[in-house]
Amino acid sequence: MLQEPRPRRPLKVHLATPRGFCAGVDRAIQIVERAIEKYGAPVYVRHEIVHNRHVVDRLKGLGAVFVEELSECPTDRPVVFSAHGVPKSVPTEARQREMIYLDATCPLVSKVHVEAQRHYDAGKEIVLIGHAGHPEVVGTMGQLPEGVVKLIETVEDARAFTPKDPGNVAFATQTTLSVDDTAEIVAALRERFPEIAAPHKEDICYATTNRQEAVKAVAARADVLLVLGSANSSNSVRLVEVGKRSGARAAYLIDDAGKLDFAWLDGASTVGVTAGASAPEVLVQGLIDRLAEVFDVTVEDVDTVQETVSFKLPRALVSS
Repeated sequence: MLQEPRPRRPLKVHLATPRGFCAGVDRAIQIVERAIEKYGAPVYVRHEIVHNRHVVDRLKGLGAVFVEELSECPTDRPVVFSAHGVPKSVPTEARQREMIYLDATCPLVSKVHVEAQRHYDAGKEIVLIGHAGHPEVVGTMGQLPEGVVKLIETVEDARAFTPKDPGNVAFATQTTLSVDDTAEIVAALRERFPEIAAPHKEDICYATTNRQEAVKAVAARADVLLVLGSANSSNSVRLVEVGKRSGARAAYLIDDAGKLDFAWLDGASTVGVTAGASAPEVLVQGLIDRLAEVFDVTVEDVDTVQETVSFKLPRALVSS
């Protein structure tokens, strides 16, 4: 006699909104795609255009060639600078070599560059809150002469920082940091330097802030949080950290559904799902489909804010 199949265990998926691509990532990817359409393959890209393996692999398939330094690019092919921004020396070198280049730097990162220059021109001593070695930090510090910008990564760094003139300090931040961690560092700086000059508008970008707020809402309802994103994606790593602090029993960063370990879900009845700002939506659907192979899945959207931001493409790619 055939046994009745065991009913699948129910699993509620709380799906964070907003999630996935932000306007700066969408623009950067479009720049590479349109450059390939306009100039043909190969189009060179200095550094990963965004920090997501799936995006990079897809663009490679279209004809993008990813390199770390401009010296690896031939002069007769276009080059795109990544969304994270580059030091001033990079476009200078491209002009000297008479290269066609397209700057995919996120406009919100460019805003931080402008602020840093403004503070420097005003004679301020500048601190940058960020993570050492991250391409965005390298690009921002590279807007000004070497040694001008002091990097601060932690509250301890803020407490140890000794400026030449405590009354003449300014700060800027990387755009993809933890909102809460950064607030603690800024508070430590303001406690020591009450007159410190702040950005005109918050440097941490709208997308980073919105995705962290959405994760807080999801993590409060979920036993386990799954974040889709690559390990070198700063904003994705921050989402895992925020989720752990906001009520999730555990939180994991995975490249795609293939990296899911079902042992993580033992005893879980609710799962939160989100994606970093450089992770495509197809990965989210792939993860939900994978969960549905094992569980009786119901999906609830947890919608915290609607995003309407978009950025224009470079003129060279939209002109006829």
